Amino acid sequence: MARKILIIEDNPDIAQLIQLNVRDIDCEADITHDGKSGLEAYARGHYDLVILDLMLPVMDGLAVCQKLRSSAAYTPIIMVTSKSSELDRVLGLEMGADDYVTKPFSIPELLARIKVQFRRAEKSASSTDDTAVKTLQRGELVIDLDKRRVTIAGREITLTAKEFDLLVHFARHPGRVYSRMELLDKVWGYSHEGYEHTVNSHINRLRAKIEADPADPHYIVTVWGVGYKFADIPT
Repeated sequence: MARKILIIEDNPDIAQLIQLNVRDIDCEADITHDGKSGLEAYARGHYDLVILDLMLPVMDGLAVCQKLRSSAAYTPIIMVTSKSSELDRVLGLEMGADDYVTKPFSIPELLARIKVQFRRAEKSASSTDDTAVKTLQRGELVIDLDKRRVTIAGREITLTAKEFDLLVHFARHPGRVYSRMELLDKVWGYSHEGYEHTVNSHINRLRAKIEADPADPHYIVTVWGVGYKFADIPT
């Protein structure tokens, strides 16, 4: 069965180009051209992935992303932006985007990123089916895997999709040291050199949210010269 993609993009040429090429990876795609109609289309249909432009009329991509992440269903989001600043990328990720591409982008790169998101979704579903564990607890940190909810000492912590996945990976393997390249492969689904800074920035933001003192972390610890590990904290 073909997967369904929702393209929310105000440039009709780009939208139609994406729609045409995703057929090569056995996907069907619907197109909307503004944020409001994109949300309405999402509410009407079932989609396996959303390709979301940042600069949209009526409602911008960041607001749309935030609305999508407030819904009960979890759908991977790839944000498309014509801007290249780190701030724009960080804002998109903070709002819950799973990945981003910057215009102009190559179609092979976009298709590769789409396939990464599908593989991650399949792996997550398989992991949920294969284990009866629905909650991870490490000290005062509690992770509800079904609801994708994190609390520390009863206080809810708001994480982006990737921050949540990164935390779950660490919490499932306490004491195990991972290099940045290993984390890219395990959490992001790719391990290209030059992307290690992505891991650093996500870990820094994750520490800022879950650590009482990010400069002296209790949960995610740096192993100098190697990478990072989740401290071996009793449940």
